[in-house]
Amino acid sequence: MILNNTKKIIFLTGTRADFSKIKSLISILDTTPEFEVFVYVTGMHLQEEYGYTLIEIQRCHFKNVHTFKNHTHETTMDLTLAKTIEGFSSYCKEVQPDLIVVHGDRVETLAGAIVGSLNNIFVAHIEGGELSGTVDELIRHSVSKLSHIHFVSNTDAANRLVQMGELQSSIYTIGSPDLDIMFSNTLPELGVVKEYYQIDFDKYALVMFHPVTTEVKEMEEYTNNFVSALLEDEHNYIVIFPNNDLGSQHIITKYHELQGNSRFRVFPSLRFEYFLTLLKNAQFIVGNSSAGIREAPYYGIPVINIGTRQQNRDLNAEIVNVDYQFKSILNALKNIALMNLNKAKFHFGEGNSSIQFKNSLLNSDIWKLNHQKQFRDL
Repeated sequence: MILNNTKKIIFLTGTRADFSKIKSLISILDTTPEFEVFVYVTGMHLQEEYGYTLIEIQRCHFKNVHTFKNHTHETTMDLTLAKTIEGFSSYCKEVQPDLIVVHGDRVETLAGAIVGSLNNIFVAHIEGGELSGTVDELIRHSVSKLSHIHFVSNTDAANRLVQMGELQSSIYTIGSPDLDIMFSNTLPELGVVKEYYQIDFDKYALVMFHPVTTEVKEMEEYTNNFVSALLEDEHNYIVIFPNNDLGSQHIITKYHELQGNSRFRVFPSLRFEYFLTLLKNAQFIVGNSSAGIREAPYYGIPVINIGTRQQNRDLNAEIVNVDYQFKSILNALKNIALMNLNKAKFHFGEGNSSIQFKNSLLNSDIWKLNHQKQFRDL
């Protein structure tokens, strides 16, 4: 049955990474008459140090965008969670949504799921059932248990949710939504991107290195090893700031050593479509970002994955895994072009996630799911 009344839907986004995952979902619903869409923007989007990426959301011209500052440098994740819950709960009381949509494994995601589940509001979780590694995995699975509807990237994730006691009828396999943008015909040309960011490299690699919250005491050492290896190497690098997790300041401070070096261009953030164009044309990507696990293999770009942050994620054949030691990283950098890397096996969808997402929500059956969560034994 087709939906016959307008539904209010709030999308919550706290980072440039989760926004890239849900951008196509917001866009398609924002132009669908059956839905009234609201975008709640918080987290690192509002931090100038990380590029103030609210600007990227504003460029999309969504109808209803609300901002809430939930973070200062003094707060820890638990206090950020509490502050986000307070702000988002107030906003939900104002909007009275029918559905809250959250993505992944961030602390803002957990806040959105808590507010929805404790206020009898449907919560939809994008890309649950995956293995994140570190504290992110605890958050991701907690969000799944607090959510009523699951939009997952593949059957492996769906099966994990079933193992966790989730109802099969609440799980929709739609692929990874960022593929909708990755393979769209609207990505800018490489020349346009290089001119926009004043990048004059003919050949380059990408650097994305994030803190690991469960290893925060070692992050300074790990970062020193990583940056020292980059400086010892001879490739050109486009470096993107880490996310704002605990330990990020060690990385940002160390990146100051790269400023003024002709082999490096350092940016707090990049527009997602522009980032994809750079990734698509890169020699390789190095660090510990999920972009190396998910996006890079689809473009056939080699990946050097450092450390434990992506441990247990779905790893493709293009990915070379190394530890945090200087010699290990440098050896991988110097030999990446010589490595015999096989083609990846794609299993995160076909670039039509937004259409599947919209069609699922247009079906009135999804709105008949029980607000009272049930545990289904295997």
